[in-house]
Amino acid sequence: MTSTQHGHETAPPRATKAQMAQIKQRAAILSVMATLLLTGAKIVGAILSGSLALLTDALQGLIDVGSTLFTWFAVRVSDKPADDEHHYGHGKVEALAALVETAILFTLAGAILWEAGNRLWTGLIESVQVTPLVIGIMLLSMIVDAIRWRSLTRVAKETGSEALSAEATHFSADFVGSALVLAGLVGVWYGLARADTIAAFAIAAFTALSAYRLARRTIDTLLDAAPQGVSERLREAADGVPGVAGVNWLKVRPTGGRVLGEIGISVSRTLPLERVATIREELAAAFDRIEPGADIAVTTDPVQVDDETALERVLLIALKLKIPVHHVTVHSIGPRLSVSLDMEVDSKLPLGQAHEIATRLEAAIRAEFGGETEVETHIEPMETETPTGHDAAWQTVEDIGKALATETAKCDGPIHDIHSVRVRQTPNGLVVNYHCRVDPALDVASVHAAVDQIERAVRIARPQVCRLVSHAEPARETTVA
Repeated sequence: MTSTQHGHETAPPRATKAQMAQIKQRAAILSVMATLLLTGAKIVGAILSGSLALLTDALQGLIDVGSTLFTWFAVRVSDKPADDEHHYGHGKVEALAALVETAILFTLAGAILWEAGNRLWTGLIESVQVTPLVIGIMLLSMIVDAIRWRSLTRVAKETGSEALSAEATHFSADFVGSALVLAGLVGVWYGLARADTIAAFAIAAFTALSAYRLARRTIDTLLDAAPQGVSERLREAADGVPGVAGVNWLKVRPTGGRVLGEIGISVSRTLPLERVATIREELAAAFDRIEPGADIAVTTDPVQVDDETALERVLLIALKLKIPVHHVTVHSIGPRLSVSLDMEVDSKLPLGQAHEIATRLEAAIRAEFGGETEVETHIEPMETETPTGHDAAWQTVEDIGKALATETAKCDGPIHDIHSVRVRQTPNGLVVNYHCRVDPALDVASVHAAVDQIERAVRIARPQVCRLVSHAEPARETTVA
């Protein structure tokens, strides 16, 4: 059964960067071809009809050809990957193309305004021949400009291309300009001599307005202005990722249809590197859902969070100093803390050097909790090589199993069903591993205390045992017949 049958539409697959580059380049080259054909038609129509207005529109089309060629070039260059000289890629080339497009629009608006004002000032009224050919060419021009305006706007939104967005704005001005020229021709047809000049003023005003709007977007891009609303959405997404203690700063900027940026987040200093890496991956995935294609560099700042325990802080200090510790206990003795721990060092290390390591660890703990902190370290030898061993004889395994069962019965505690007993003979003595069962509702501290009681009794009864490792399992539920 498909997802649509359950009432949920399947989202279309997202285009890759290479596919978006092909879409942009195809749209740009089609725009160039359409401009060339339309400009050629206008020139032919102007020569056949002798229409000065149509000839002016054809000359403007020649400028459009140069503009679309530059847009096509800019789109191709902007898709080039980063190199040694352009570490952030070539996306700003599209903003440069949009800036050139803005200059062209302002120039056209100024030229049209100058010519229209000159006609009003001099009182010159040129003879305009309104023929079916001229009307047909203007209608064709409007249809082509409308199609290009719509298609380029759609592609620009899909790919985030600033150059194609500028080109779409240009063709929107051409469409409105052709519509106003057509309106002026209709006015002349009905005897309004100044209709063509009035239409020219309207064309100049609309072109200038389009250029102004495009200039604002382009300048914002060149000045790295943050896209509206993006920072807020990304910050909200970061706050929702588990493990992110806070957002310290966020910087974003648009380039080449994408959003580039940096974010600094706080994470607990007790987290392992693997967990921090996972947080970064989850953050990147959240950003991609909100702003597809965004490239946000993540910087993590380890901080002390409010719920960090004293034990975690001691373990973190030892981890930073690369000193293995275990059996860490932290007690509150009046107004001060008492910390005791076992510290492992190379078994062949001289005691003097081992004591220096212990002193360094003790000093770091006092610096963390205060000079009045009581710190006691027990130095233990650390095995740097893997010791050899072998399974003990079955008689030994049976003897240890009986000892475990006997001491468990004597303790009369929650531990029962001793099973999976394994005994290994090592140079240091016997290492015993076994499983047992206990009420699943009992808390861990109580279970640990009961297991310790049994293990102490076994080691007294069997001195050859150097280590016992127990694995407590929840007791199975009994079925009532």
